Amino acid sequence: MDIKTEVTEIGYQARKAAAILANISSTVKNGALLKMAEALVQETDHIITENAKDLAYAKDKGLPDAMIDRLTLTETTIRGMADGLAEIAALPDPVGEVTGMRRRPNGLLVGKRRIPLGVIGIIYESRPNVTADAAALCLKSGNAVILRGGSEAIHSNLAIARILQGVLEETTIPEAAIQIISTTDREAISEMLKLEEYIDLIIPRGGEGLIRSVVSMSRIPVLKHYKGVCHVFVDESADIPMAVTIALNAKAQRPGVCNAMETLLVHKNIAERFLPVVAERFLKAGVVMKGCDRTRTILPDTEEATEADWYEEYLDLILAIRVVDTIDDAIAHIEKYGSLHTEAIITNDYNNSQRFLSEVNSSTVLVNASTRFSDGFELGMGAEMGISTTKLHAFGPMGLEELTTTKFIIYGNGQIRT
Repeated sequence: MDIKTEVTEIGYQARKAAAILANISSTVKNGALLKMAEALVQETDHIITENAKDLAYAKDKGLPDAMIDRLTLTETTIRGMADGLAEIAALPDPVGEVTGMRRRPNGLLVGKRRIPLGVIGIIYESRPNVTADAAALCLKSGNAVILRGGSEAIHSNLAIARILQGVLEETTIPEAAIQIISTTDREAISEMLKLEEYIDLIIPRGGEGLIRSVVSMSRIPVLKHYKGVCHVFVDESADIPMAVTIALNAKAQRPGVCNAMETLLVHKNIAERFLPVVAERFLKAGVVMKGCDRTRTILPDTEEATEADWYEEYLDLILAIRVVDTIDDAIAHIEKYGSLHTEAIITNDYNNSQRFLSEVNSSTVLVNASTRFSDGFELGMGAEMGISTTKLHAFGPMGLEELTTTKFIIYGNGQIRT
């Protein structure tokens, strides 16, 4: 079977499965998710064995450390995947929720019912945990899913997907509700992106290059974020020990992810007290600092930041630092250089915190907390499908509700339009 025929058949089967899955009870879906969680833990050794093949390939190809970090599976990360599935099972099922019922003057009762989107295609790089997270979120929200991971994670992805599919064989849920494209040939992506009659939404997860490529080729709506240029602004009223701890966590706890801080903005009135303290912690953590002229006056050993650095998503232990005159300047910097992903303010000034929340146009905005909390699991979603930096139809981390839409439902008793 050629690639076009194979991918088209997967799309066709997914559409059939989606029609059935949309009406499967929460009890059945939750039971399947809990069995999947158990199966992942039971098959830990097998998953790690398959993951080792991918790691060997990645290292042989000289892939960046940040990508290898995202690719690596351990007993702890597999347990985390299983916990994520169990948490999704425990969440309220959005499908079937009725909202906004209201009586019209003619007696009609009008409301909305939440329904699945249908078939969701996921195109992703590096992270095998996406296989489990995406499948679980789609299953719970009543959507069939077609998974297409990168060649660097093919053994891990296939192992995880086949474990999940094995559980479906023991339920009334159609096996085609979770499918994975097993070929690493790029033609499969091209063919997948043509299946507008079968796939309702494409979600790419990976680097900016992958996402822009998917957007340019797809005939299907794409929910995306190109990159995560995340900022932390240390206001003049900030508690310095708190600001140091948050900044260090935002940058160094896991630098290769999209919600890590890439630029640190510091109010001029606190810069001379704050920067030397935080710089010492950054240096111990191995962070390379690049600063504006005012930053380098305070920290002479800091590299010079260029205009390009303010746009950069390093995904590494590299940080750009700028001293600003006011909160207005901080917000203006984020507006110009940010990517609508995640921004944080460290402040003890309530009015400034509210201004930052109101005026910063990003999908997640935090007060006195690390940007690393911009994550579906951390926000109580069980897991996330990805982070959308477009506002149609979701903005920010995508959980169950973001994988559904609504339709109007109307009750009448014989009304006709005149």
